[in-house]
Amino acid sequence: MREFIYFSNKARTSGNFDTRKLMDAGRMDIVCHVLIHSFFLSHKIRENTKLHLVFNGPPNPPQHFEIFPNGRRTSGSITLSKKDVANLIKKMLYKSRGGKRIEVEKGYEIEKKSLFKVIGELKKQGKEIYVLDVKGKDIRDVEFSSDAVFVLADQDGFPKKELKKLKSFANPVSVGRETYFASQVVAIVNNELDRQGI
Repeated sequence: MREFIYFSNKARTSGNFDTRKLMDAGRMDIVCHVLIHSFFLSHKIRENTKLHLVFNGPPNPPQHFEIFPNGRRTSGSITLSKKDVANLIKKMLYKSRGGKRIEVEKGYEIEKKSLFKVIGELKKQGKEIYVLDVKGKDIRDVEFSSDAVFVLADQDGFPKKELKKLKSFANPVSVGRETYFASQVVAIVNNELDRQGI
């Protein structure tokens, strides 16, 4: 299963944000685009793809979302509308309860957990961790396994300490020299994995 981890140091960690002003909620608009590009193809939702969102903004960080719709189109599942995606994130944040892992609905869970705790758990499961970095190895020169996890950040990137720590155990990979939107990076990675038949 391919997995993505999207980290935002500013994304709001409570559900009381205005879905009409997503930029003001720690660039929640970027989060919505990342989620859409993680799962949606032209006429279906990707199966065997999981997205982790780690928000570190105010007022209640960190918040870890685990989203795994697996192609389901049940009531309340994600749709292509940015507003619907934002409302799903609001709903999940409102359900967050301290240290408990909450299943908001099947395939959608939230808990208080930091970026490195999430990555540490995935490493224990034998996952291959890759961090998106312009100085990394060209993604087209890497042969990925089906257990690849790709870590990327919002427009501000990772704080320096976190990036240094990430690079100490994750494999840096690059999608090219240009700077792309986070959602475009997800689409490029998905395309490369599709081309490799993973």
